[in-house]
Amino acid sequence: MKNIILGIMLLLVTLSTQAQEKKNKNAKHNIEVNGNCEICKKRIEQAAFSVKGVKSADWNIEDHVLHLIINEEKCSIQDVKKAIAKVGHDTDDIKSTDEDYQNLHGCCKYERK
Repeated sequence: MKNIILGIMLLLVTLSTQAQEKKNKNAKHNIEVNGNCEICKKRIEQAAFSVKGVKSADWNIEDHVLHLIINEEKCSIQDVKKAIAKVGHDTDDIKSTDEDYQNLHGCCKYERK
C-alpha cells in the first residue's frame, strides 16, 4: 500500500513539474529600436538595463537592432520594449507616446513610421 501511495505521489510531482513552463535564464533577443546617434544608444541601453533581469544590452547605430540577453524568470521582452518606449524610442511593436518622443534631444528625433 505504501508503494502505491508513493508511486502516485511521484507521478503527481512529475506531472506538475512538466506543466510548468521552463524559462530561459540567458535568452537572447534582437529587437528593432529607432534612434540616430550615440546619445540614443546610451539612452536605449540604460532603459533596457533599468529592467530587472536584463543581463546584456547593446544597440547598434547602423542597423538599429538592440541585442539583448535577459533572464526570462525575472522579465519579459515586452517589459524591455515598454521601458524603451517610455524614454521616447519606438520598438518594432511598441511605440512611444508623442509626449515621450517630443522630449528627445533634437538630434535624437528619428523619422517615425
